[in-house]
Amino acid sequence: MSRLNPRQQEAVNYVGGPLLVLAGAGSGKTSVITRKIAHLVQQCGIRAQHIVAMTFTNKAAREMKERVGTLLKGAEGRGLTVCTFHNLGMNIIRKEGARLGYKPGFSIFDDGDIKALLSDIMQKEYSGDDGIDEIKGYIGSWKNDLILPPEALENARNPKEQTAAIVYMHYQRTLKAYNAVDFDDLILLPVKLFQEHADILEKWQNKVRYLLVDEYQDTNASQYLLVKMLVGMRNQFTVVGDDDQSIYAWRGARPENLMLLKEDFPSLKVVMLEQNYRSTSRILKCANTLIANNPHAFEKQLWSEMGHGDEIRVIRCKNEDAECERVAMEILSLHLRTDRPYSDFAILYRGNYQAKLMELKLQHHQIPYRLSGGTSFFARQEVKDLMAYFRLLVNPDDDNAFLRVINVPRREIGSSTLEKLGNYATERKISMYNATDEMGLSAHLDSRYSERLQRFKHWMDKIRQQCAENEPIAVLRSMVMDIDYENWLRQNASSDKVAEARMGNVWFLIDALKNTLERDEDGDMTIEDAIGKLVLRDMLERQQEEEEGAEGVQMLTLHASKGLEFPYVFIIGMEEEILPHRSSIEADTIEEERRLAYVGITRARQTLAFTFAAKRKQYGEIIDCSPSRFLDELPAEDLAWEGLEDTPVEVKAVRGNAALADIRAMMKK
Repeated sequence: MSRLNPRQQEAVNYVGGPLLVLAGAGSGKTSVITRKIAHLVQQCGIRAQHIVAMTFTNKAAREMKERVGTLLKGAEGRGLTVCTFHNLGMNIIRKEGARLGYKPGFSIFDDGDIKALLSDIMQKEYSGDDGIDEIKGYIGSWKNDLILPPEALENARNPKEQTAAIVYMHYQRTLKAYNAVDFDDLILLPVKLFQEHADILEKWQNKVRYLLVDEYQDTNASQYLLVKMLVGMRNQFTVVGDDDQSIYAWRGARPENLMLLKEDFPSLKVVMLEQNYRSTSRILKCANTLIANNPHAFEKQLWSEMGHGDEIRVIRCKNEDAECERVAMEILSLHLRTDRPYSDFAILYRGNYQAKLMELKLQHHQIPYRLSGGTSFFARQEVKDLMAYFRLLVNPDDDNAFLRVINVPRREIGSSTLEKLGNYATERKISMYNATDEMGLSAHLDSRYSERLQRFKHWMDKIRQQCAENEPIAVLRSMVMDIDYENWLRQNASSDKVAEARMGNVWFLIDALKNTLERDEDGDMTIEDAIGKLVLRDMLERQQEEEEGAEGVQMLTLHASKGLEFPYVFIIGMEEEILPHRSSIEADTIEEERRLAYVGITRARQTLAFTFAAKRKQYGEIIDCSPSRFLDELPAEDLAWEGLEDTPVEVKAVRGNAALADIRAMMKK
């Protein structure tokens, strides 16, 4: 978008105090943020190193950085920070780690690491890990609300919360001993640090002279506080958000943070971006009419100059099979008739389980597709295990890798042993791996455990030496055999077939390392280089996959569709108990589900169709389905309903055959 409209220009030029930009879907908010950064540097004399722009995903941060890069010339952009909330938190912890009591090079625990640690604590404290997901949920929301273990225990209202609070206490203590943090700590720790150390807060407030925050409606309590503390008394900030697109309450997001701004910053200026550059007027009318059923603190109406547009179709299908078949056939015939690339089409759904049948139909009709949110090869448990072994071989100081492999397979070394080892290593300022065979450790540990730790280190040292002296790939293969990893997989897999597939991934990983070494033209690549390259390649490939809208119908959940747009959109499963979801009907949280439907509708540029099934199979039974209440809330005059008439089966068959014949004829052309 070359020229800004008057509202966008107003948001860019205003630097007199705190600003909230209420940006409707498709209203060009990224342009506003990027142009504003350029305006601050070029017109207001604020150096780029004093500007921080924050958003929620790496992809959004990368896109923003690239767009700012085209606006700022040469040295103008030097030192500019464009990152996610969690990246900023990580940088603060990295720079101020000593005050928090962390050694340099702290580890960040992912979902798998967290569950393994919680399971270990619960086995030890309660001899079982039932309800682990619920406890993990409690801990996450306590951290988001800045509640530390003592306070959580004090305010526990029932035995379940009490148990969770006790586990939380052990969990935080163990994480600290491991010199590790989890994802929620990346916000919690900087906020606590700022609250307790005025000098550090002042240092960061002087560094951040202007703050910009995107997707503000997705902030939780701790993120809101982090923003508030960083802007301090200066009050120089711009936040951009849309209360109608707040769909992450389950992750702790609070759309009410938009309202809080007015209370905390009475001089707050509000600019509304209501012109939409994406969708037809009819699609926007539907979105506006639907979302008007939610209460609003700020009223806005999206409008567009993209023309009135086609009617919105609502298609009733006999069952889920007919629904998926119908969508696949519509896409195939549109593609053949109009020569539209498959990547122009998106199929959106409420839950991942809806994708399986749709995938089968697309495969059957040989329609290429891309499924967002699938598991990356490197995110698989067995691949992460092996990569951790490789990382530890390459870098004995990698505490995270050490913790991942020390009990895979089981070596009977529990979390209390590791906690003592971690504390000892921190005292000595060395890695946990190097601390395992120090004489001083035996004063802290029972000889049985220190022997087990020493045995592990000596075995790893031997493998490292063999890698240096022999052909490393053969050494790594024998290491996998030596730990009897295949047997470990069998014990932990749901079936032998699953274990086999997972073992196949292990050999595939080792082959990938071998290929990396063999492709080295200079012949001086070490196994260490190859492992580093593999980790980096995975990261880059994942980023590329996200970015290149590869040829194929896009299949994704409504949550994952936020921020994207497509010429043709199908929203499937528009039924009560699917959208709105059954749990939201029971909990009376329909507003968030309505926002989710709104996000889905505003992804469509030209045409939009909803489908629903009259009957659906659930747990082996066939149940009757009711159309979603959201369909009733749309403007009736803009909808074209199909499939409601009880057409005789013969007529339907003739119609279906005629459609297939049309497609075949087109394919012959």
